[in-house]
Amino acid sequence: MAAAWTVAIGLSLLSILWVELVRDSYHTLAHYWTPLYRLHVWHHKVFRPDLTVVDPTVYRRAQWYNDVPEASVMLLCGGLWGWWVQPWLSVGHWLPFLGCAYTLIFLGGAIARGLAVPKADTLTDLTHLPGPFTEPPSTLFVNRTYHWRHHFDSQTAYFCGTFSFLDKLMGTALSLKGKTVAVTGAAGGLGQALIIELQRAGATPIALTSGSRPLPASFTDLGVRVLRWQVGQEAAIADELQRIDILLLNHGVNVLRDRSTTAIEQSYEINAFSQWRLLELFLETVTDNRAIARKEVWVNTSEAEVNPAFSPLYELSKRAIGHLITLRRLDSPIVLRKLILGPFRSDLNPYGVMSARWVARQVVALAKRDVRNIIVTINPLTYLFFPLKEASTSWYYRLFSRPTRSSRSLTFTDSSEKIHTVGNQTEQNSLR
Repeated sequence: MAAAWTVAIGLSLLSILWVELVRDSYHTLAHYWTPLYRLHVWHHKVFRPDLTVVDPTVYRRAQWYNDVPEASVMLLCGGLWGWWVQPWLSVGHWLPFLGCAYTLIFLGGAIARGLAVPKADTLTDLTHLPGPFTEPPSTLFVNRTYHWRHHFDSQTAYFCGTFSFLDKLMGTALSLKGKTVAVTGAAGGLGQALIIELQRAGATPIALTSGSRPLPASFTDLGVRVLRWQVGQEAAIADELQRIDILLLNHGVNVLRDRSTTAIEQSYEINAFSQWRLLELFLETVTDNRAIARKEVWVNTSEAEVNPAFSPLYELSKRAIGHLITLRRLDSPIVLRKLILGPFRSDLNPYGVMSARWVARQVVALAKRDVRNIIVTINPLTYLFFPLKEASTSWYYRLFSRPTRSSRSLTFTDSSEKIHTVGNQTEQNSLR
C-alpha cells in the first residue's frame, strides 16, 4: 500500500512538472510560429524596461490573447496526463490531476487580470512586478531578474516561466548575442580560443592583454578590439569596464617549481589579487536593474582548487582567488561563474591534455545553459569533489561571516610598486 501511494504522489508531482514544460514549450513555439506570435506579441507590448505597464488596456488584452490561452493549453495537457496515468494507479486516482489544479491558479490569475480585478496584477503576476531587483538571475527558478532578460535582453532565450529546466536543456538560459565580453589573458591559447567561440555565439569580444606577447593577426581580421592594461594598474581601465557586459578573468602565471619570494609575490599578484581588483572595479559598474540582469563575471579558477597541478604556487594562488569568489558570491549583485578547467595545452601548463579550442567550446556551451560552476576536465573525481567543496565552503562562509554595510563586502588596496614591478619582469612568457 505504501508503495502504491508513493507512486501516486510521484506521478502527481510529475504532473506539475509536465504542465510547466507545456507552458515553456508553448512560449517557445509562440516565438517561432507566426499564428501564436501574433497573440504572444501583446505580452511584449505591455512593459517598459522598468516593468511598469505601458497602458492598462494593452495589459488587459495581453491576458486574454496570451496568458489565458497559454493556461488553457496547460489545463488541457494536464487533463490528458491525468487521464493517461490514472489507469495505472490502485490508490489516489485524483492525484495525477494535481497539475490541473496547479494550472487553475494561473488561469484564474490571468482571467482576474483581464477583468482588471483590483490587485490581481500584484498578487498573481509576480515576475513582472516593477521596482529594483534584489537578486541576480536565479539558476533553478525564474525570478523577476531572469524573466526581465526575456523581455529586454533577448526574446529568443529565457523562455521558462517557473523552472529554468527547459532553457538549460535548449541552451537558452543565457544569451550571449549582442553582449560585450572582455577576456583577460587574450594572448594565451585559451584566451584566443574563448574569443573565437564567444564571437561565434554572437558576442562582441574585447581582448584584454597585460603581457608582452603579440596577439594573433586573426584578431584584426575578426574585428576584435584589443585593450592593453597593466597588472597593479587595474583602475586605469575602470571606464572601459562600464561598457562591458561580461568580464572573463582568464589571465594567469605559472612559475612551476620556483618557490622564491619573487615567485610567491608574482603568483598571488597575478593569479589572485589583480583578478580581485578587476572584479571589484567591475561590480562598481552595477548600478541599475539592467546591469544586474545583464552583467556577469566569469573567473578561471582552475581545477587546482581541488586537485594538484604539480605546481604548488599555482595551486595556492588559484585556490586563494577561488575561495574569494566563493565568499563574494554571497553578496554579489550579479552572477559570478567559476571555470573549473582541467589540464589543457598551453604555455602555462606543460602537462596539458585537452585542446584549448575544445575547452573553450565547452565553456561557452555550458554558460549558455546557465551552469554557474563550469567544470571541463578529464578527471571524473573533479565532478564529485568540486561541488562538495564549493557547497561546504559556501555554507561555512555564510555561517561564520556577515556582509558589511558597504556594497563591497571586501576591499583590497592597490599593490605596492614592488609587487607591480615583480609582476612585469620575470616569466613574461608565461603571463597571458
